[in-house]
Amino acid sequence: MTRKNSGTHRRKKGLPAGFSSLIWIFFVSRRFARVDAKGRSAATSVLATLGIAFGVTALIVVMSIMNGFQMSFIDSILEISSYHLRVSLDGSDAGADDFLRVCADDNRISYVTAFYEAQALMTGGYGGEGAVIIRAVDPLVYAQDEGFRKELAIIAGSFSLADADSVVIGNALASSLDVGVGDEVYLLVMSGGQDVELFSEDRVLKVSGIYTSGYRDINSSYCFVNFQAADAYFGKDAKMVWGIKLRNYNHDASVCQSLRRAFPDADVSAWRDYNKSFYGVLRMEKNLLLLIVALIFVVVAINIYNGMRRLVFERQSEISVLSALGATKAEVKLIFIAKGLLMGVIGAISGLALGLLISYNTDIVFKAMSSVLYFFQYALTAVTNPGNLRYVRMNSSYSLYASIPARIFGGEVAGIALFGALSPFVAAWSASRNILRMSVAEVLHNE
Repeated sequence: MTRKNSGTHRRKKGLPAGFSSLIWIFFVSRRFARVDAKGRSAATSVLATLGIAFGVTALIVVMSIMNGFQMSFIDSILEISSYHLRVSLDGSDAGADDFLRVCADDNRISYVTAFYEAQALMTGGYGGEGAVIIRAVDPLVYAQDEGFRKELAIIAGSFSLADADSVVIGNALASSLDVGVGDEVYLLVMSGGQDVELFSEDRVLKVSGIYTSGYRDINSSYCFVNFQAADAYFGKDAKMVWGIKLRNYNHDASVCQSLRRAFPDADVSAWRDYNKSFYGVLRMEKNLLLLIVALIFVVVAINIYNGMRRLVFERQSEISVLSALGATKAEVKLIFIAKGLLMGVIGAISGLALGLLISYNTDIVFKAMSSVLYFFQYALTAVTNPGNLRYVRMNSSYSLYASIPARIFGGEVAGIALFGALSPFVAAWSASRNILRMSVAEVLHNE
């Protein structure tokens, strides 16, 4: 006589066989979890879920702060220094009007401007000096280029290049030269062609504004003048370069190809060609930090694996009975895998919510941490050495951290949450591979 499936494995009327199997698999897994919540496995499950949650939280917060820290440098370089694309038409038959027309027809391009650039040794009236990059720009660039205006904040004077001798310098350079708005600076040594005098004391500029950006190298070296100063000091060999801003700087490769097809003789380069070593270091730093923090998941996965192995051993009797009632080996394995997946999903969702909450409020979190640490330090000093209370101060490092805007990238957050949810799933699958080692006869004999 052919044995029919028991009620545990009977397919409900109107439901597909696969869906019906999933229903009883999750039913049995939930019953096991309910019993385990009162037994020795309860602590393992709770700690594993908390480990996933805190691991996801830590990764999201760390990566968001790291993104904010790195992007403050990268945005300053892209918007102020390198632009997204640079195009030189020297040696090309194309004219400026044709180039501007092609750029205007490309909706991927948001802004185009021309500039000249030269290197110089700048000195102040009180003996300070510094190597600088002099960039001649359109006086309207600060008003027209939103990205440039956002990254270059004027802290004294204004970005005014109306006068031929006006110059806007960075705050680090102004400090090293000991100059302020209205003071004169000198281009003592100037690079250029044969018609540029190397040493001269006649190249005098007046500081009209002082700026600051998110990158100190720019603050200490970049100066902005108008085209009249370029005509007077840069020489006839000065090369005009077109700086291009894109609506999405990740589209640089496709826009480069379009411009090269339109202007085969032009020199077109993208932002990735500038500061390659700097971008590489930032990427390596971020990847290493991601790898170190991701070790949390490895530790949690190992704990889940060992906990699941113990749980499988403790449930050998139930496993054998389920097998005798018609459950296949794969279906029994899915009971334990479902538990691991549930732990991962709960931990990942909890960690995702907490990580996003902290990332969007990093300033509040760091200020609160600073206050808490100050309170404990003050209380400990008051108990142990009251005479030193006047030396107890708030840690200024937390104020610096609070000023860093966190950058949350959706792809990274989704990947972290998915990795957190799948790590216990993989651990549970590995622990349940050799799940049926006891026959029904052996179970009854032991009973």
